[in-house]
Amino acid sequence: MSDSQSLIKKLYAALRKPSVSYSILTLVIIGFVAGILFSGGYGTAMDATNQLEFCIGCHEMENNVYQEYKKTIHYTNRSGVRATCPDCHVPRDFAHKLMRKIQASKEVWGRITGTIDTKEKFEAKRLTLAQHEWDRMKANDSRECRHCHSFEGMDQDKQKQRSRKNHEMAQKDGKTCIDCHKGIAHQKPKGMPEDDE
Repeated sequence: MSDSQSLIKKLYAALRKPSVSYSILTLVIIGFVAGILFSGGYGTAMDATNQLEFCIGCHEMENNVYQEYKKTIHYTNRSGVRATCPDCHVPRDFAHKLMRKIQASKEVWGRITGTIDTKEKFEAKRLTLAQHEWDRMKANDSRECRHCHSFEGMDQDKQKQRSRKNHEMAQKDGKTCIDCHKGIAHQKPKGMPEDDE
């Protein structure tokens, strides 16, 4: 018997050796099945919470930002392509998506405690909420915007002169989408700093 066959037999014997109640092999199989179930459940939960219907499931969003969004080019346009809440507010890759979902738990807490449950409360917090989102987008170089929009993909010859000039300057200066496009899908908050206007 070769050394590799002997090693495999020893490993197999160790895996079959019972722990206090179960063999290690049984525990590995149970762990594997549990991992598959957890992974499927996680994927299902991520998909369910990345739907427009989920996002506007509470009246705070449906009655406020959703109504504004329905009046923008991201909702209705000549090509019929629609960007929904998760397209702009949830990263696509696993690690960033998970972190964003953890951050969103604050929003759930706000929903439970009623900090923005009326139009008046929402408007009072709008600038703070917007600033958090703008800061997040600035920090990640407007990653979600760039999933659909990129300087390289723009045909600047088809843009109006002002847009072309601003995009050229932004690219040269290393600016990101949110530096110039605050209020692109929602109303700008009252009391914005002049620099943000």
